[in-house]
Parts: sequence; C-alpha cells; structure tokens
Amino acid sequence: MHKTSDDDRIAMRSATLAKRRWFLQQCGLGLGQMALAGLLAESAGAAEQDANPLAAKQPQYPARAKNVILLFMGGGPSQFEMLDHKPALEKLDGTLPPADLLNGYRAAFINPNSRLLGPRYKFARYGESGAELSEMLPHTAAVADDLCIIRSMKTDAFNHAPAQLLMSTGSPQFGRPSMGSWVTYGLGSESDDLPAYIVFNSGKKGPSGGNGNWNSGFLPTVHSGVEFRSSGDPVLYLSNPDGVDRTVQRQTLDAINQLNRGRLSLVGDPEIATRINSYEMAFRMQSSAPEAMSLTGEPKHVLEMYGAKPGETSFANNCLLARRLVQKGVRFVQLFHESWDQHGDLKNGIAKNCKDTDQAAAALVTDLKQQGMLKDTLVIWGGEFGRTPMVQGGSDGRDHHPNSFSMWLAGGGIKGGVTYGSTDDLGFNIAEKPVHVHDLHATILHLLGFNHKQLTHRFQGRDYRLTDVYGEIVSNILA
Repeated sequence: MHKTSDDDRIAMRSATLAKRRWFLQQCGLGLGQMALAGLLAESAGAAEQDANPLAAKQPQYPARAKNVILLFMGGGPSQFEMLDHKPALEKLDGTLPPADLLNGYRAAFINPNSRLLGPRYKFARYGESGAELSEMLPHTAAVADDLCIIRSMKTDAFNHAPAQLLMSTGSPQFGRPSMGSWVTYGLGSESDDLPAYIVFNSGKKGPSGGNGNWNSGFLPTVHSGVEFRSSGDPVLYLSNPDGVDRTVQRQTLDAINQLNRGRLSLVGDPEIATRINSYEMAFRMQSSAPEAMSLTGEPKHVLEMYGAKPGETSFANNCLLARRLVQKGVRFVQLFHESWDQHGDLKNGIAKNCKDTDQAAAALVTDLKQQGMLKDTLVIWGGEFGRTPMVQGGSDGRDHHPNSFSMWLAGGGIKGGVTYGSTDDLGFNIAEKPVHVHDLHATILHLLGFNHKQLTHRFQGRDYRLTDVYGEIVSNILA
C-alpha cells in the first residue's frame, strides 16, 4: 500500500487550490472572482479593526455628547452641607428622628436612633434659575445656570467599595466593566496618540474600590482605564531605559508586533490585538503624553481660573488636564478625589474639600463652555452615596446614606439651570422623581448615542450590559 508523502500532499493541495482559483476567475462571468475580492477586502477590514480595536466608531443614533469627564467625589459628599438645603432639619437639630421614619432602616456604622444634625452651612439662591447652593460652593454657584442638580439619587450599597463599584460599573461586585470601558467599547477613541480612557487620583488616598472602578472586566483589556500621574512620567516606565534609543525601540516593536500579528491571524484572540495596540500606544505616548500633560503652555489666566499650579499633584491640575485630554480626542476621563468620608469633623472636612475642588470643577465647566466644547462634553460630579441626617462622631459627623443623595451634571445634551427631584423634609428618603444609579447610566449612554439595552457583550452564555436588567432614561433633564 502506497503511503502518501508530505511532498505529495503539498502538491495535491496546490493543484486543488489552482482549480478553485480557475473556477472563481473563469466561471460565472468573473462574478466568483469579484465575490472573492469582496470577501478578502472584508477580511482585511476586520483585520485592520483587530489591529486597532480603539478605532473611532459610530453610535447607534446621533449623539448629544462625544466625551465624558467624571468628577468622582470618593467617600460620599454630604448633600446637606452642599446641594440639598433642609430648613426643617435645621429646626430639628439635636432631636430624635420620627420612629416610623426608621422602620426597617439599616445604617452602616451608627444607631439609627442617633439625633438629627442640622446643616452646618448657610444656603442661598444663585443664577437666573435660582438654584439653592451652600456658601461653601461660591464658584459652583457662578455656573449654576449651566448645571442640572439631581437631588433624588439613590443606590443599593452603603459601604464604600461596593457603592463605588456600583456607580462605576453598574454592579457592587468586582469583575464588571466600568462605565468608561463600556463607552470606549461602543465608541472607540478619536485619539491615536493617547489612551481612550484616562484616570487621575487626588485627595487623601485612592478609591476604596481600587482599580475595579476603571477596569474593563470581561471586555477586552484595551478598554481598561489607564491611570495617569500628575507629575513625573505620566505613566510608569514610559521613558526608555539608558542605552535604548528610539530607533532601537522601533525595530524591537516591529519584530514583536510581527510575531503578534501572525499569532492574531491564527487564533483571533482579542487580547493579542490589545497587546499590539498597547505596545504601539506606549511608543507614541513617549512624545504625546508629556506634551499633553504639560501645563506650562497654558495662559496665566487659565491657570488662575482653575487654581492650577504646574508640576503639582492636585484636583485643580487634574481638571485642567481633563480639558486638555478631551480636546485631544480622549473619550473618557475619570477624576477621583477620595476625601469625603466625614464620620467626624464634618464642618472642617467639608470646608477643606470644597476649597480643594469647588473652584476647579466650576472652572472646568466655564473653560469647556468658552472653548465651545461643553455642548459635546458631558461633565458629571458626585460620589457613591450621601450622608445621614443623623449625627455621628459626637456632634459633628454623618454616616453613609444610600437612600438619597445629590449629584450635578453639565453639558453634553443636559438641560442647564434645572434642579431635578427632591427628598423629604429631613432628607432621609426621596419624595419625588427618584433616579437610581442604573437610570443615571442609561441616561449617560443615551446622550452618547446608545440604547443602553442594546450596548451588550456576550460573556459566559449571557448578554451583559452596563445597566444589567434595569435602567430608565431620565428624559426630563435632557436639553
């Protein structure tokens, strides 16, 4: 019995391929060849997309916003000292809350029967809209007519890490993609030289939820947020080591990427495309990132408007950097300022935090508006939950409170000069127009041009989305 050799098998395969090519070229008036060319072009397009998984994409329908800047006030800022004035709480300061109000209520750290604590600061009305804001927010008050203040936010978690994850990812558990990851998954990026999703940290420490707040979860890793530093190299190890110049590095990357592309074409693993993209992005960032992160070229009046000081690490610098990055096509910028967990020393803590953040947050809105960018950029300010109307820490602190809290939004299709929703007289529960975290996410995706029920990714046999199985668009706050 004759045994077919490897050479025979190669010859037989070549002959078969030749017959197929002849058939496609000569039969059907060349339509076969045209179809083959179309398939090859389609395949090349798919390969190009794989090589650049962050290429800009079109949303499902015309979008109001193209970029997002999320000012995440980690720790849970107290709405009673900033955005939700409660005269009745002031009058009842030091008294016990009504017993029926606390029926079934579970607090994080205090006895729910703790006495009520009135607001520690005065409020006044500002702008043509008459928005009521604390005396601790004089700069925010100056842009009141550009803001939509939501006083009826609610969440499901009352401890920091799960509540931050819920606000960032739509789930209180680790492992889900962050909002920024979903946005870049749907829209890609308009920048070739910077990551699509960039994260900054300021305040006392990093967020309690860690990098789970900007992780890509089960989405391809290319959609993870990239943490930038405000001083030194924007990203660790971005600079070349001694003895390695740009030419040597380029040759090395070309060789590595050639191997990776060969493997990608063989197995189609999206993580290989992520690796290729990461290497190329890091190479381009060596020149683009230092320039983008340098504030020395900003006019003096702009630096003063933000309260920014080049070379320092601060929330003010990060706000100005966020504007610069969005201007360069970065899709999603997330600023964490983890300093708002005032279980005690509430009055001094709020004063310091507002001094660190109020001017810069308002300047960001003003600057984007002056640059003509606010209409396309959605700015979001808020934390993971609010604080209790009851006192903690002797006479000057508040516990975590998920039942009701406040946030504000500006730009990107949001109606300015609006105060939406309300809480009861003590600020304990929502009185009207509740907005759950899932509703906020649905609204953000809507402004970016997506039906939140249709922006999905299949994982472990199920289609997942940012809003899980919840979420309603808050249409009354849309411009």
